Amino acid sequence: MTKTITLEEHFVTQDFLKAAGSYGQDGSSAMMGMREKLLDLGAGRIAAMDEGGIDLQVLSLAAMGGDELAPAEQTAVFRGVNDEAAAAVKANPDRLASFATVALKQPAEAAKELERCVTKLGCKGVFVDGTTSLNGEVKFLDAPEFLPVLEAAVALHVPVYLHPAPPPKVVETAYFSGLPAEAGHLLSIAGWGWHAETGLHVLRMIVSGVFDRLPTLQLIVGHMGEFIPYALARSNRGLTAVSPHLKRSVTETLLEQVHITTSGYFTRPPFECCREVVGLERMMYSVDYPFSPNTRGKEFLASLELSEAEMDALRGGNAAKVLKL
Repeated sequence: MTKTITLEEHFVTQDFLKAAGSYGQDGSSAMMGMREKLLDLGAGRIAAMDEGGIDLQVLSLAAMGGDELAPAEQTAVFRGVNDEAAAAVKANPDRLASFATVALKQPAEAAKELERCVTKLGCKGVFVDGTTSLNGEVKFLDAPEFLPVLEAAVALHVPVYLHPAPPPKVVETAYFSGLPAEAGHLLSIAGWGWHAETGLHVLRMIVSGVFDRLPTLQLIVGHMGEFIPYALARSNRGLTAVSPHLKRSVTETLLEQVHITTSGYFTRPPFECCREVVGLERMMYSVDYPFSPNTRGKEFLASLELSEAEMDALRGGNAAKVLKL
């Protein structure tokens, strides 16, 4: 029987919290209630997986605040995070796996750390959170500085999972200020902003030619495609027409090099849109634990009208292939 696998499932470590000051570490965060679940890499997490019918969970750092760290500190803190995740996987190898977290403020060191994580720690890919503040500028993954990291992922035959993050300060001020405090903040992240930015991030990588340069690179995004499936026909028509430098259309590139997970999106309309546009073969089940409960994902899977083969592919078969589990 195909295992049920989820792969956007978050954790933090005490050392990361101390360095980044996030998830209630400063005593004021609305995320404070999530902290204990994020810190739990043992019995509580496994019990929650059992409740949600999950056989294997791939861990990823909930890196809120990580981009605020100085370059050398970021490298050191993320290395420690990777070591702690590896220890948790070693303690429960049948239930847990992990993505590497790398410090993009030092791209050369990040490439080395990715190699260590894959070859020494057994990581199944690399998890990247949003844009990076590098030398005073906001950088997307299409920036040439990050090519060594992407090349390392290709050489190691592992995917890159691109995850949302809070917007840069200039974007936050321009787009999300002047609103009631909590509403403006939520609009900037899970309420809209960081999904739109991640979709933009993927399209930037396509039109910049990153995927043509690295034709075997595999990218994963969550949240039913970060708005891309809904808008792909229009985006493809316009962007492909003005991008004669590309070897393939935007849609062709997406369908060959991008995978999409369900993380945190558990209603039928976005699922059906994603399935219609990109195909079930490029979709993978994920929950976004603990920000979304495992039981919500379980209920969503049970509501889908899929054949046995389709369900097996969605809930674990596709992930097993992409992550070589």
